[in-house]
Amino acid sequence: MALTATRLIWIDCIAGAVVGALVLSLREWLARLYALPTDLLFVIGIANLAYACVSCALAMRSTDGRVPFLRVVAVANIAWAVCCVVLAVVWFAEASVFGLGQLLGEAVFVGGLGVLEWRAAVRVQR
Repeated sequence: MALTATRLIWIDCIAGAVVGALVLSLREWLARLYALPTDLLFVIGIANLAYACVSCALAMRSTDGRVPFLRVVAVANIAWAVCCVVLAVVWFAEASVFGLGQLLGEAVFVGGLGVLEWRAAVRVQR
């Protein structure tokens, strides 16, 4: 059973808000655990929260006219996944296994969510 577009967007919203809040509030501790700069974790946290705001606003819209926006958030998720992979490559020598795991895990999660959102947008438009 495929997830509906609305459920996918709510998952996106909640995941972004939770990760963003956790990364921001724990960034000093995570910087030590991940062996990544605090400033980088700050940017990751803010990006997640900003994205959560956009996806939550979209989730609260009526279903009319949602497909173009759904495609935008799908592309944004895929782009963020690519950014996370690039960050993992750039910080490969310095980051701990936990830091690389966080970056690559986020890439897999948001990239997969982006693909599912794109497919949902195609289904909704049919």
